[in-house]
Amino acid sequence: MITKRIIPCLDVRNGRVVKGVNFEGLNDVNSPVELADYYSRCGADELVFYDITASSDGRKLFTDILCETAKKVFIPLTVGGGINTTEDFDRVLKCGADKVSVNSGAIRNPSLINEAAKLYGDQCVVISADVKRVDGVFRVFAKGGRENTGMEAIEWIKRCVGNGAGEVVLNSIDTDGVKKGFDLEMLDAVCNAVSVPVIASGGAGCIEDFITLFKTLPKVDAGLAASIFHFGEVSIKDLKQSLANENINVRIQR
Repeated sequence: MITKRIIPCLDVRNGRVVKGVNFEGLNDVNSPVELADYYSRCGADELVFYDITASSDGRKLFTDILCETAKKVFIPLTVGGGINTTEDFDRVLKCGADKVSVNSGAIRNPSLINEAAKLYGDQCVVISADVKRVDGVFRVFAKGGRENTGMEAIEWIKRCVGNGAGEVVLNSIDTDGVKKGFDLEMLDAVCNAVSVPVIASGGAGCIEDFITLFKTLPKVDAGLAASIFHFGEVSIKDLKQSLANENINVRIQR
């Protein structure tokens, strides 16, 4: 049985971790370096680091903070934000990232995924899709959820996986920060469309939401969350123990 992963997410703006609701109203949380160290010690399976305004600001990802963060992390680290070229992949990998997440850069240049997969391997390339319902259709958004691309999300994700993306992070803008549960409908559609690991992001509010996620959609490989971990509402240790009690396979830190 495949072990389900629990992944805290660090949304970083101006060198600080922030969190909002539906990708808006961002509030300061903490230092990414301190949080990364904390999660690495608390039993997180992986960590995601997003420089959330790099694409919308038209700049490259902040590598100084990333380097500091990577030094504190002894679990796989996925990094995204302002990834537009294979040179950007190379730069963040050299800073300590294990995987590179691409969103707006792939929308602008779909061949980027294929080029990066050939250079670094499928396992290194993560497609991060920010998706929102528009008139009942799943649409892909770019630039940190600010820009509707008009593209239908499921076909876009299938295309990215076909080009070499080895993992999908599905960010539901509709449920982001709302804390009423993961977007099961959207996740089910993606899981049925691709054969690579799918990470659920957006909507976790309590331990029960993770239990519901993995029991309802056993194809989902991981649950990603931010605020419930950042603000101490749910501890990773308690979450994993609760999942194990429900016969959901997780890595328990000894």
